Amino acid sequence: MSTIAVAMSGGVDSSVVAALLKQQGHELIGITMRLFEPQTCGAGSAVYDAAQVAQQLGIEHHVANFEKPFKEQVIDDFIQQYRQGQTPNPCVCCNRSIKFGLLLDKARELGAELLATGHYVQKTVDPDGTCHLRVAANRAKDQSYFLYTLTQQQLGQVLFPLGGIESKDQVRRLAEQFGLAVAQKGDSQEVCFIPGDDYVAFLESHGITAQTGEIIHVDGTVLGRHQGTHRYTIGQRKGLGIGWREPLYVTAIDAATNRVVVGEQQHILAAGLLAEELSWLIPQQAAAFETSCKIRYRHQPVPCHVTLEADGRCRVSFHKPQKSVTPGQFVVFYQDDQVLGGGRIVGQLSNETP
Repeated sequence: MSTIAVAMSGGVDSSVVAALLKQQGHELIGITMRLFEPQTCGAGSAVYDAAQVAQQLGIEHHVANFEKPFKEQVIDDFIQQYRQGQTPNPCVCCNRSIKFGLLLDKARELGAELLATGHYVQKTVDPDGTCHLRVAANRAKDQSYFLYTLTQQQLGQVLFPLGGIESKDQVRRLAEQFGLAVAQKGDSQEVCFIPGDDYVAFLESHGITAQTGEIIHVDGTVLGRHQGTHRYTIGQRKGLGIGWREPLYVTAIDAATNRVVVGEQQHILAAGLLAEELSWLIPQQAAAFETSCKIRYRHQPVPCHVTLEADGRCRVSFHKPQKSVTPGQFVVFYQDDQVLGGGRIVGQLSNETP
């Protein structure tokens, strides 16, 4: 029987994964990633909780120190994108380079053939060995959006034991049945390295200064002043601090001129988008095709037409205009319940774009 490494974060999900696989009789080792200083965001307690669960289950436990690459490849990239007026999603970057890069390498180094994680996604395998990444049975917790960068080789080496479980309550009940010490532990925050989910405080403590600039209407009228473009994101309505005859939304962030552009609701609608850094789990044979896409994690998939460009980018045209297409976020393509691939959004197509 293959040895399976379990990515143990110290939370309920990954602990239940380890307990389920142990119950099934697999040979296991646990690995906990150290990604930042122990005093930050409970990182120290995460290692302790994971070690405690590993001891309960009687499995070998290792701590992998990835602080330096995590800072360079995830945190520094996050900060730099905000400097450029973009709104990044660090979880996609972490999965690509850390969890299914360095951690998968570490699992093999320790003698494991497979890596199991607590992600809410499903995987199926065709008779010819082709792997498919599919949405979780628990659609509210589905994390397939974050994993579109997985390759066939990587997907062939990972397991997602929670993918078929339909509710988080069911996972907690399993944790209680297994007697796990973390059964009632709360869910982790959305971005693990930002204390209190305070993006502005984090960015300003890491070198981004609150440089004042103009807030302008899409027609060029100066409406007010802002205290730093990093405080805004596309589609934002609240906290603009300006009065107008209609509700206004952030339509663009121009870091080069230090301007925040706002407009009425119709101005946050886009006909499509441009994306680059494309990654395809299922290679596309046609230069143009119909599919559906999500333009952010909480977005419901919408029908679209995709055209692959000669420069390696793609042009996505929505069947119906969508709100708040945001550079720095990711577009992920779906065919029914399976992930085809995706890319990083670099621009939007206005309703007037030919």
